[in-house]
Amino acid sequence: MRPLGWLPVLTQLLLLRFLVARPVSPIRVFVVPHSHMDVGWIYTVQESLRAYAANVYTSVVEELMLQNHRRFIAVEQEYFRLWWDGIASDRQKRQVRHLLATRRLEFVIGGQVMHDEAVTHFDDQILQLTEGHGFLYETFGIRPRFSWQVDPFGASATTPTLFALAGFHAHVISRIDYDLKEAMQKAQGLQFVWRGSQSLSAEQEIFTHILDQYSYCSEGFHWDGSAVFPEPPPHRKYLDMIEPVSEKNIRYYVSLLVDNVKEQAAWFRTPHLLWPWGCDKQFFNASLKFANMDILLDFINAYKSRLGITVEYATLADYFSALHTTNVTWHVREHRDFLPYSSGPFQAWTGFYTSRSRLKRLARRASALLYAGESMFTRSVWPAPHPHLDLDWALKQLKQLRWAVSEVQHRHAITGTETPKVRDMYVKNLRSGMQGVHELMASIVHDRTPAFTDPGAGGHVAVVYNPLAWTVTTLVTLTVGFSRVNVTDESGRPVAAQVQESKEKQPAYNLHVLTTIPGLSYRHYSITRTRGTQVDTKQLGASLARTSNFGRKTNTHAGPGGRHLMRVENDCYTVFLDRDTNLMHSILERESNRTVRVTQEFMEYRVNDDRFEELISNNYIFTSNGTAEPGWEGVELEIVAGKLMTEIRQFFYRKVRDRNHTYAIYSRLAHVPLGPGGELLCRRIEQEYRVGPLELNREAILRTSTSLHNRQVLYSDSNGYQMQRRLFREHTSNSIARNYYPMVQSAFIEDGRSRLVLLSEQAHGVSSQGNGQVEVMLHRRLWNNFDWALEYDLTLNDTSVVHPVLWILLRPRPLTSGLRRRSGLALQHRPLVLLRELNETAQNLPGPQQQEAVTLPPSLHLQILSIPGWNYSSNHTEHLQSLQKGHRGKAKADLRRVLLRLHHLYEVGEDPVLSQPVSVNLEVVLRGLGSVVAVEERSLTGTWAVSTLHRWSWRTQDGPHRRGSSSSHSTPLQGTKVTIYPKEIRTFFIHFRSSEPLANPVAPERPQGPQEKEQDPGHGKAAWRDEGRPAAHPIG
Repeated sequence: MRPLGWLPVLTQLLLLRFLVARPVSPIRVFVVPHSHMDVGWIYTVQESLRAYAANVYTSVVEELMLQNHRRFIAVEQEYFRLWWDGIASDRQKRQVRHLLATRRLEFVIGGQVMHDEAVTHFDDQILQLTEGHGFLYETFGIRPRFSWQVDPFGASATTPTLFALAGFHAHVISRIDYDLKEAMQKAQGLQFVWRGSQSLSAEQEIFTHILDQYSYCSEGFHWDGSAVFPEPPPHRKYLDMIEPVSEKNIRYYVSLLVDNVKEQAAWFRTPHLLWPWGCDKQFFNASLKFANMDILLDFINAYKSRLGITVEYATLADYFSALHTTNVTWHVREHRDFLPYSSGPFQAWTGFYTSRSRLKRLARRASALLYAGESMFTRSVWPAPHPHLDLDWALKQLKQLRWAVSEVQHRHAITGTETPKVRDMYVKNLRSGMQGVHELMASIVHDRTPAFTDPGAGGHVAVVYNPLAWTVTTLVTLTVGFSRVNVTDESGRPVAAQVQESKEKQPAYNLHVLTTIPGLSYRHYSITRTRGTQVDTKQLGASLARTSNFGRKTNTHAGPGGRHLMRVENDCYTVFLDRDTNLMHSILERESNRTVRVTQEFMEYRVNDDRFEELISNNYIFTSNGTAEPGWEGVELEIVAGKLMTEIRQFFYRKVRDRNHTYAIYSRLAHVPLGPGGELLCRRIEQEYRVGPLELNREAILRTSTSLHNRQVLYSDSNGYQMQRRLFREHTSNSIARNYYPMVQSAFIEDGRSRLVLLSEQAHGVSSQGNGQVEVMLHRRLWNNFDWALEYDLTLNDTSVVHPVLWILLRPRPLTSGLRRRSGLALQHRPLVLLRELNETAQNLPGPQQQEAVTLPPSLHLQILSIPGWNYSSNHTEHLQSLQKGHRGKAKADLRRVLLRLHHLYEVGEDPVLSQPVSVNLEVVLRGLGSVVAVEERSLTGTWAVSTLHRWSWRTQDGPHRRGSSSSHSTPLQGTKVTIYPKEIRTFFIHFRSSEPLANPVAPERPQGPQEKEQDPGHGKAAWRDEGRPAAHPIG
């Protein structure tokens, strides 16, 4: 008997009185069951897995098997992979494969997490997407085609571009500014074709659907109640369980659903309605959910002619397939994003751009370490495998850090919106992964370090690795315990170096070593302590810098200033400092011979802590009580002048008589010639800050005030991929916070002549609150008395001291494009320093021959060079056949296949030279790794052969365009030669000819699942010292 059979006929007739008349166009409702499962936030991953997440997959799989018409979408992979690896039975695994084959279960997004879109770097977005897609393809042979980015706090224009490159047909988002969503609902504009990249434009456009004001939740239909922590309750009696559907209440439930559907349908252009069914932590008791909803769906469909709607369970593929067949003409949205996001007049979600600054920094440094480790390991395997390295152990270290870096991209992780215990979980996973890759890299270089002439003298060997695919000239910094130092290279030649007193660690010293390193190559330096008096610095090696101290000045200094200036200069800039204020006064840019007024100081926004007031700041939201005020009363100045660099040290004191400073700026100018290799180093002013601990309910900013007439127009980057123009907009309320934007890697202001660029090591909030001003939020410490925030410890009472890094560039506008892009990468991927004791005996005493450098044209960036670790045939048919034969057991990674991804750095028309298409021969570029046998072009995450990837085309107002493939200009690979166009990201599998057998080679058709546990053989425990701040490596 159908579920409606138990309803008396009289009840059914009475119910019809409450039903509305049939509309002209019947509404087809696609009910999409889902569970929103945060990878973190309030509870740790293991707590959530135990309390409800495992039960979601267990119960959903069971219920889908009972009824063929039921559907479910699974979003983030982390919980599923943990369930699959450690909980699911063989029977449940067979059922999952069956449900996928019959399209009743659908994976959407398919990444390890639903990543944040404001403060994540697009490299890390690609990583976490690749991790999830690799698992799904290797395990099931499936490739997601739809997104479900419904909870990030604003929507980036970069994410849809990446999803298009990954092969997605459509993109779903939700959180956009409240007043914009209301206007789009009224105009039926919630669906459109989004061209997220200005340069790729229509070639990588994607159909986008914005969920309406009800977002991804369907209130009133959560029959399973609320999850209980730390364990599921006995007898499955959950909190907040609503009354099941019965004869007495079915009128209520049907009216609730039908009224909601018709309200939402008015906001869309077609009669097809996507109706999400689920919410946070739902479907852990799927039997209750489906049993009740089955009744409602059957009843509604029985009276569809009267109700004017039909309802069906659906996946996103079901919904968008139906929508695509309507052949409606859609409007186009260009490369503008949906940031910032406000949920109300006083709820600007711009605080999380800066929240938990230390976690943001650690996440980006872990990503940079992984990037270096991937290429170093690949180079250790090719052209000949490392003789003493256990390759299985090495891959395990890389996989562990890939997992941790992917995990922290979650919208409640790198955003800083999680509880302290969840933050600690992310930090633990990152540090554990970093330690493993540290040990791996130390193992690789340990046996390949050349023997120095006098190991008995003591000291250290510093191995410096350049992970970028071009030659880098820079200063690397180490911390030493002595001031007399001798630095020599592999051949025993002295190396230019400078010693100075440490800015914070006394009585330690900073050792700066000038190095030039080809792409993906090493330099080795011997660092020894010299004896005797330092008379001849040329003979002894490192020169000793001189320190000049200046008195403390107060911020009450009156007058125009600029009457007593002193200068610090190199070949590119002269920085003028005001002796009357101890602040920066101006910068002379030598190329244009223009002096720009530039003053920097620390300011603070004060915020309210009372929940009975409207103006509240928290982890997510920034709402100031007024304009920013100076956070200091006195400032001291030191100038440390040396042959290689001069450092300007400014110490800001909250009170004039304070002994300890709250803020500091350390500005460095390098003294290197402007010749080849030295330009990037000369043309930047490197700044590091010390901020904290803050007083309670303070939000600290660095405000840079200039004489540039930017009219409050700011440019900030979108996930490090492209720039967005940000106009200052006046709002009736909360204009300060609503004009903050995310800066993941760079921001700039400009006038008709000059451009001032800020490059950042990590994400921050940035704004231009006044003409010629740019301010960066560096740190936040908040507390409020909201019961909910107090119960879950979400008040952000962050008492830490943080050390953000910014680099400043000032040049004429036409000349900054090339400098900004490459300097940003130079900051993101600084050379990595590995240390060992000089008297350690290397197993390979003569040292290896230096591998040939990898050098790309200046417009291209080597985005990744790695051995993926996933094992599947590149031929899709062969892979599916292998899965059907049951080849799902343990197998080794295919070391002969290397993942290469190249990125054209420049936009169309951005630079007359650098914006041109670039042709490269991959065989020539990669000859240092061996002989290239074959090159395959793949989709962004590697799971599609580009030649077989086709995406849906959507009719747009401006007519048909060539689109659908992963390659925006349809320039197929010609052997090993490829032409890359502006802003393209191209992904390849490179197959090398092995000169000798690799350890444990395997046939590619035997896939390896990540669930198998591998034992750590204990290899790779070479000396490594790390304080979490790789810019300065300590030597005792």
